[in-house]
Amino acid sequence: MMSKVMRPKVIFVLGAPGAGKGTQCSKIVSDFNYVHLSAGDLLREERTKPNSQYGKLIDTYLKEGKIVPVAISCGLLKNAMFESHKERFLIDGFPRNQDNVDGWTKDVADHVDLQCVLFFDCPLEECVNRCLKRGAEGSGRSDDNEESLRKRIETYLSQTSPIIQHYNMLKLVHTIDASKDPDKVYEDVKKVMSKYI
Repeated sequence: MMSKVMRPKVIFVLGAPGAGKGTQCSKIVSDFNYVHLSAGDLLREERTKPNSQYGKLIDTYLKEGKIVPVAISCGLLKNAMFESHKERFLIDGFPRNQDNVDGWTKDVADHVDLQCVLFFDCPLEECVNRCLKRGAEGSGRSDDNEESLRKRIETYLSQTSPIIQHYNMLKLVHTIDASKDPDKVYEDVKKVMSKYI
């Protein structure tokens, strides 16, 4: 299905909620000509479509801080890549657990080139503070509140951390210190990205 365009090049972008993934992705997009696909944004968008068969299900999972079934996430990501007719993608916030990895391997991996994983490493206390600040400033995200955030952090620690280790063993992970000022973080990001141009 996706072979009508050149084989897409994909970079996974992982890190705890509030690690700065979205901020850094927007900088990469403007400098390196990648398309930013946020798994979370695609799910939130799908949830608001009045005729979506998955809307209510997605809403329940997001409010609980749980990971949405992989078939839905992979389907949305695959469609977004195919419809864009571009060839370079930052996939932000995915894969988040082993089920995501298995689903991606089964449905998508053979159609794309996974270049690397950017892992934004930031102390959890700092991540929580950033998310709560973002929520207080009206981020528009229903999950930027203390209760949902606590669940999201638990999910990240129990399910996403092992995925980062998995890709680390495959020598695909570039760890970025995300605790610094966003501009300083981006200096480190640019050094990594320059290897993939």
